[in-house]
Parts: sequence; C-alpha cells; structure tokens
Amino acid sequence: MSNKTIKIFLVEDDLSFGSVLKSYLELNDYAVEWVDDGKYAVDHFRKGVFNICILDIMLPHVDGFTIASEIRQINNEVPVIFLTAKKLKDDVLKGYGVGGDDYITKPFDTDILLAKIRAILSRRDFQSATKDFYEIGKYLFNSRLRTLTIGDDEKKLSPKEAQLLELLAINPNALISREVALKKIWGSDDYFTARSMDVYITKLRKFLADDPGLVIKNIHGAGFQLIIRED
Repeated sequence: MSNKTIKIFLVEDDLSFGSVLKSYLELNDYAVEWVDDGKYAVDHFRKGVFNICILDIMLPHVDGFTIASEIRQINNEVPVIFLTAKKLKDDVLKGYGVGGDDYITKPFDTDILLAKIRAILSRRDFQSATKDFYEIGKYLFNSRLRTLTIGDDEKKLSPKEAQLLELLAINPNALISREVALKKIWGSDDYFTARSMDVYITKLRKFLADDPGLVIKNIHGAGFQLIIRED
C-alpha cells in the first residue's frame, strides 16, 4: 500500500497544531481529513473510508476515548493512535481498553509519528494477508503449526523461521526489504538483528533444498526474494 492510497482521519482541536500536522502528513503523501471538534468526528468518520485514525484525547464537547469507542462500533479494524498532552497510566489503560493501537505524547517528533503509522499499517497488512497453508514449489507450509512438508518428510520450524518463511511466501518472486522483515519479525533493524536474520535465511535455504526450483536470493543491500521457478 503506497502512502498516496492511505487516508488518515485526524481529530485535533488546536487549529495551529492541527493545520501543521495535516500539512506535514500530506507532504509525506498521506491523504488527511481533519476535524477540529469532537462532536462532529463520528459523523465525518461514517462518511469516509479511512486506513488509520489519529485522535487527540482532550477535545471540546466529546473526548477522544468516546470517539474511539463509537468508531469501534462502526469499524472494529481501523487502527487508532491517541495524541495526549500527558501520559497518565489510567489514560493509557483506558485508551487500550477502547481499542487504541498506540499513544504518542505531545510535544512529539513528527518522524516518530510517521514511524508509528508505518509500523501499525505494516502489521495490519501482514496480518490480513496471512493464511494457514501455502504451497511453496513442491512444499506445503502450515504457518499455524509451523510445519514444512515435502512428500513424507516434515520439518518443524521455529517461530521466527516460520514468520520469515511466511513473509516470503506471501510475496513470492517479490523483493522483501531487510528493513521491513526485521521490523515485522524482530521489532528492530539494528546490526545484531540483521545478522540473526541472515542465519535464519541460511536455515530456510537448507529446509527448501529438496526442491531445486526454489531459491532465496539475496539482493545486496536491499533484501531477499523467494524465487519460485515454474517447471
């Protein structure tokens, strides 16, 4: 999903801050619908289709928690990020209780907000694309049981091996960037997790070795491809 196709529902009553945040998100190619009064938020949400919501908690007339609860009744899947001036434990628990995905405390680095948006949407895309069974060349991969079977031979994969194989299987013949794979599976893309992923890629190559039509190709500095050659 490219940024240009992602629509953000922003509810923020501070006109100066809301205007700046809307402009910043649009500069990063997101489409943004901004509402500056809580009492109009849910009606606006009903009229559109949104990929993610960013809700200020302290709003006139209707607070962000109430808006999130009503949004959840309309759409139980859309992610919600709360903006708050103070991160009190009770507020955090209440936010997660009404279905919030993350919190960000004002003032904040806008790059952090962008990173949170990307991470949440990336997880949602991955979760919606997953399934229990994948045919990978001559292999049958059961992602739920973490088994890889060819003929009578069945191998049991570790959780990270299974996650990495599933990421490749969802996108056969496509480039999977190192950054995306590391953040989805390991949660960070530092030097040590990158070396760990290289070890897992080597293990997966060995698991798939009985089908010569399968190749996990390393694209230097970019990522990996699961190449499935047709007979």
